[in-house]
Amino acid sequence: MNHFIYLLRPVKADLMTTMTMDEERILGEHYAYLQGLLQAGQLLLAGPCTDAAFGIVVFTASDAAAAEELMVNDPAVRNGVMTGELHPFRISLLAK
Repeated sequence: MNHFIYLLRPVKADLMTTMTMDEERILGEHYAYLQGLLQAGQLLLAGPCTDAAFGIVVFTASDAAAAEELMVNDPAVRNGVMTGELHPFRISLLAK
């Protein structure tokens, strides 16, 4: 398995303060999607910056195509609430 990271940026800079009901629903689906990846053993780390500028998702995938598919199927990306930027990633240091 290879490691990847995708950076999530809200399409609206003020998303957290002006969220519509539809956007709230989509972000709930995004959270559930990440929970599913965690339960499947693919997700290593995920979370937003506390200033809401961006979030990250660190995960494993068999290859770049599988990683791309995982990112574009994130409900926040698929529904246009956030943009996703994918990169191969190497974990060099990790606390136990």
